Amino acid sequence: MLRLPPFELKLPATAAEAVRFKREAGAQGAYVAGGTDLYPNMKRRQQTPRVVIDIRRLPELGTIATASDGTLVIGAAVSLSRLIRDPLVRRSWPVLAQAAATISTPLLQNMGTVGGNLLLDTRCNYYDQSYEWRQAIDFCMKKDGAICWVAPSSPRCWAVQSSDLAPVMVALEAKVRVVGPEGARTIPAAALYQNDGIDYLTLRPDELLTAIEIPPLGGARADYQKLRRRGAFDFPVLGVATWARVDQAGVVTDARVVLGAVASYPVVCGEAVKALVGQRLSDDAVDQAARTAARPAKPLDNTDFTIGWRKEMVPVFVRRSLLSLRTT
Repeated sequence: MLRLPPFELKLPATAAEAVRFKREAGAQGAYVAGGTDLYPNMKRRQQTPRVVIDIRRLPELGTIATASDGTLVIGAAVSLSRLIRDPLVRRSWPVLAQAAATISTPLLQNMGTVGGNLLLDTRCNYYDQSYEWRQAIDFCMKKDGAICWVAPSSPRCWAVQSSDLAPVMVALEAKVRVVGPEGARTIPAAALYQNDGIDYLTLRPDELLTAIEIPPLGGARADYQKLRRRGAFDFPVLGVATWARVDQAGVVTDARVVLGAVASYPVVCGEAVKALVGQRLSDDAVDQAARTAARPAKPLDNTDFTIGWRKEMVPVFVRRSLLSLRTT
């Protein structure tokens, strides 16, 4: 049985106090909400914080509301199961409930949070193993080693971003609120990530994610499709989020296609959008966009299934997602 290492648990009463605890702990501190990512990592000794700051019960992080301009504001500690069941979300932002429902199992959806899924640690076949397994291969660049076993000649880590909500939030042009020792700020969800398996987030030291702001769909359509080995609870080996605004004549006036689980960050397929804007969502336009979206997807040997087959599935799932926008 894998056991948690010793740590001190902090229970802040406010977000400001949580930030203070984290600043005092420095690199030895970590925030936790549901713990579905952090605690398994601690058991495998991938992360070994000495101080764990529990933010799950902070009132300001546990609400779902709409702002005066119609923006949906989701607290970072809102559980996935609550997001899935929320009537407002299901009615006006159904793609959020759709994507959240594909994450893990109902039990872990009760524990896991929206913020936790957005900040999910990058994954890799050579990293997500027990300490003894990793020790046997002389560790890897992401933890305790100096080499990336996926690409041994690479100067960077290629662990893959496997959040289901991240590509959706990027496609919806959501923003995230964070608070740190220097105060609060709001940044686009797309700016939260960078293409590095180790430094995959752009958060400043000690910053805490407090809320996510999603603009109204306003008649636009959105969809999420997920590829995984088991339909019950696996991480994605491909996630496709699409968003499109279609005028009364059925012509696409704006669109977004975002890929998850094919790189260390959500991949925005700008070229694929060019094949859609100004066109109807016809089979030909969708096929062209799907083929174009596959170009920036460069899966490596760091997750499930073979590299070639995962690459071939990108246009299949992009096409499936775009076609769903015709009837959504």
